[in-house]
Amino acid sequence: MTDVRGATAVRYRERLSPSLWAIVSAAVAAPMAALVLTRIDTTLALVGGILVGVAIIALMIAGSPSVGVQDGVLTAGRAHIDLAHTGEVVALTGDEARYARGPGLEPRSWHVIRGGIDGVVIVQITDPDDPAPSWVMSSRTPDRLAAAVRRAQATPRIPYR
Repeated sequence: MTDVRGATAVRYRERLSPSLWAIVSAAVAAPMAALVLTRIDTTLALVGGILVGVAIIALMIAGSPSVGVQDGVLTAGRAHIDLAHTGEVVALTGDEARYARGPGLEPRSWHVIRGGIDGVVIVQITDPDDPAPSWVMSSRTPDRLAAAVRRAQATPRIPYR
């Protein structure tokens, strides 16, 4: 992609939507709601159960955080940081990712971790005024997210005039 200034813009966006097993688990609320309403009316129970199931799944998907890189800014959930204030980027999968999400998790870091997503990307923060030493983000494609961050770090930014 090329932006208005002629420089190449790095873009990456990933929504950390719930996994299939989480959606199926949430869908169990539909028959439970239907059972509660069965004593009133079976048609109401069927409609109410379907509405409750759809509403819960829609809220889970709509409330999913996203991670992304655009215009030299890294976004994770509701936080964002200029990539000029970032350092080393590490993409982890498997046992290394489980360790980084568990015993190796730095408590002061900014975390956007989603259960059911194996990959993790850790971005070191070099800004001395930032209280978080790093950002730890879940990603289904940690190698692509890490590559996008590295490309955006290496891309010179031309300020608007």
